[in-house]
Amino acid sequence: MAKEEARVLEVAGREVRITNPSKPYFSEQARLTKLELVAYYLSVADGALNGIRDRPIVLKRFVDGAHAEAFYQKRAPESRPEWIRTVTLSFPSGRTAEEVVVDDAAGLAWIVNLGCIELHPHPVLSGDLDHPNELRVDLDPTPGVAWDDVRRVALEVKALLEELGLTGWPKTSGSRGMHVNVRIQPRWTFTEVRRAALALSREIERRVPDLATSKWWKEERHGVFLDYNQNAKDRTTCSAYSVRPLPDARVSTPLTWDEVPDCDAADFTVATVPARFAAIGDPHAEMDHAPGSLDMLLELAERDEAQGLGDAPWPPHYRKMEGEGARVAPSRARKAKPADGERQDGDVATGVKKKRTASRTPRTKMPLVTVANSPDKAAALDGLERWKARHPEAASHVTIEDVLVDSMRGRSSTWTRVRVNLRHVPEELRPQQETPDPDDDPTR
Repeated sequence: MAKEEARVLEVAGREVRITNPSKPYFSEQARLTKLELVAYYLSVADGALNGIRDRPIVLKRFVDGAHAEAFYQKRAPESRPEWIRTVTLSFPSGRTAEEVVVDDAAGLAWIVNLGCIELHPHPVLSGDLDHPNELRVDLDPTPGVAWDDVRRVALEVKALLEELGLTGWPKTSGSRGMHVNVRIQPRWTFTEVRRAALALSREIERRVPDLATSKWWKEERHGVFLDYNQNAKDRTTCSAYSVRPLPDARVSTPLTWDEVPDCDAADFTVATVPARFAAIGDPHAEMDHAPGSLDMLLELAERDEAQGLGDAPWPPHYRKMEGEGARVAPSRARKAKPADGERQDGDVATGVKKKRTASRTPRTKMPLVTVANSPDKAAALDGLERWKARHPEAASHVTIEDVLVDSMRGRSSTWTRVRVNLRHVPEELRPQQETPDPDDDPTR
């Protein structure tokens, strides 16, 4: 077949070349070509640019469409228009990368042509890469959690932010959750902003303990997880008007707070959002006008620390942080800490045992069994069903939240691991660890 000719669009006074314009990017419900995806983003460009303008952006590229695996590209392509701006970011690893900065609709169309179905900006502006101007509250429901619970937690976040003198701007995540973004003064480091986010997550957990959790490890979570680590340096979330790689081409859509109690995330897709944007504009258009202070949230963090709540786990590729407890899942912990809040440490010089007050609460080891490992997710889930059939009495006590389906990543391959948390299964009914079925871990 002859290679399809590129289309050249005139955007914001610049020419943008769209290669393979008829290439299917969504082939199921939405049935969108690359050119149609570009057209969507141009129809909501003013809103989408509010979320990414003047920010370094990670290119999450779906070069074969939404149904295929994506890859993240931090470094700007060497072959790029001379009008595409870049800045150099440093990462926790010590490495640096020259990343793209989008300034206008032409830059937006250019990155979509690269296969960027989603938009992933950093929470900093190009003029100050060390001090975020955005606090991100990511509400991530665990399996089986109802959408109504996500909305209720979002409203709790709104109330808490208002008590702290901050304004939250809600949007659907475009998947199963919601995001609440907060414009802040760029006075605090990434570590301080993450610390504030952790304090907020813990306070919401205290207020609605049946609905929300701040627990990092999947085996400890329930309800809606408030992912404080989205505020760690080098982490990004999809921004406003991002299209998500779901069959219906769902969109991460800015909302007013009045819309939150009754909204349905499935209503916002590439097919519906342009008309909504044309009718009401961007609900977050005023977001930059009144950046807030983190002082009260950081005071809350200080109170938590004074009461013995130390730092919570960081993402695995970060160095061990001061005040952080053991970065190991409860199911892998050797033993729980003493109940009186003290621990024994050996004195290196004398061998004498001495007591030291622990900054962390005792942890309970979770009874987990691994039931399947496979590069094929469907095969791994079939293995789960076979495990349930072998152990029907135990399976009858397992809740949706107790089934942990993890996407595992090695150096050059990925696979799915399925584990079952037996915490709700009576001890006499708990099966022992068996050889997973299937057991195709490609890293072995």
